[in-house]
Amino acid sequence: MSSLKPLPSDGHGGVSSVRVLVVDDFEPFRRFVCSTLGQKPDLQVIGEASDGLKAVQIAKQLQPDLVVLDIGLPSLHGIEVARRILRCCSKSKILFLSQEFSADVLQEALSTGAAGYVVKTSAGSDLLLAVETVILGRNFVSPT
Repeated sequence: MSSLKPLPSDGHGGVSSVRVLVVDDFEPFRRFVCSTLGQKPDLQVIGEASDGLKAVQIAKQLQPDLVVLDIGLPSLHGIEVARRILRCCSKSKILFLSQEFSADVLQEALSTGAAGYVVKTSAGSDLLLAVETVILGRNFVSPT
C-alpha cells in the first residue's frame, strides 16, 4: 500500500483543508465514504446529500473543493448533477464513485468534466488515492 502525499499547502506553511461534499443515496455507503475520508486530517466533509437535486443545492451553497458523487441517484441522475455543479461551482472538482463500470457510462461521466471515476467495489483501495490525484489536478480512473 502506497503512502499518500500531503495535499497542497495553504501558502502559509500549513496544509489547506480540502472541503468535500459526499453524495450517495445509500446511507451506509455514504457513512463508509465519510469515514474513509476522515482518515486524512486535510480532508473535511462539509456536507452530504442523498439525492441529485439536494446535491446541486448544497454545492451551490457550500462551494466544495471536491464532490464525491454517485451516478445512480433519485430525483436527478449523477451525470446531470455533475454538469450542474460544474456550471455553478467552477472551482469544484467531481470524483464519481459508482457501481457502474461499463465503458459507455465511464466515458459519459468523464465527458461532464469530472476529474475521476472510482468503482465502488474498489473504493477501499482506490478512494484516498483518487482524491489525492484529483486534488493535485490530475485525472484518476479505477484500474478496475
